[in-house]
Order: sequence, then C-alpha cells, then structure tokens
Amino acid sequence: MLKQRTLKKAISATGVGLHNGEKVTLTLRPAVADTGIIFKRVDLPQPNEILATPGAVHDTRMCSALEANGVRVATVEHIMSALAGLGVDNVYIDVDASEIPIMDGSSGPFVFLLQEAGIVEQAAAKKFIRVLKTVEVIEGDKWVRFEPYHGFKI
Repeated sequence: MLKQRTLKKAISATGVGLHNGEKVTLTLRPAVADTGIIFKRVDLPQPNEILATPGAVHDTRMCSALEANGVRVATVEHIMSALAGLGVDNVYIDVDASEIPIMDGSSGPFVFLLQEAGIVEQAAAKKFIRVLKTVEVIEGDKWVRFEPYHGFKI
C-alpha cells in the first residue's frame, strides 16, 4: 500500500510574480491525510481556500490559474509539478498575492523547498483513479482518449 504524504514542517519563500510583477511570499504547511492541496490567499480579508482540483481550473492562457468563489491564484503549474514529482498529497499553500512566484521558471526551487521542509508518510493510503472503460472527447482537431490498462502508461 502506498501511503499519502505531507510535509514535516512549514517553510516559506519569497519571489516575484511573472505576470503581475508583485512581490510574493508563500508558505507551505503540513496538512492531515485526505486534505489535498489547498491554496489560501492570506492577503485577502475574507477566509478563502482553493482546493487544487480539475474543477477549480479557471484559465490556462499563459499560465495555469485556479479559482473558487471569485478568488484566484495563478501560475500554479510549477509548484504543482514539484508536489506531484515528490508524491506530496496533502499541503496548505498560503500566498499573499494573486500569483505564485516564478522563481527560476522551473519546478526546481519548489522541489528544493519541499525537500528542505521534509516529507513524511501518513497513515492513509494514496487514492488513484482507475479507468474502467474507454472515454474519448473530441473538440475540432483536438482529442483525448483514456483506455483501461493494467499499470501506468501515458
């Protein structure tokens, strides 16, 4: 059984947003099992949380942006890549601007941050999606198809 993972301790970094040029501080904090990846805009007066799910994807022009209840966080793709690559399932990401800092333009600085914070296994099992039947979507000249397969293949 593969177990879910989170951080050992909180860690922060400061950088600049690529599109808005604003100084941004983000803090990565541990989260309990089954929390998921949650972005929180700590610069806003009202409490808000954006769960990183496909349904929260708001815009993908020039960056990947997530939105919930009118609150948006943009340029999440590099930190999401680092989390996926290191198998981190549960984390809070507090950010004090509308965009994640670009750092060096890769996921490398986020991998470094996550490794500095430390990664720990949790008691709960990881959850996976299993494709049971073929699913295909076609829009004009674009298409995607998922087919059952015993294993992992892209």
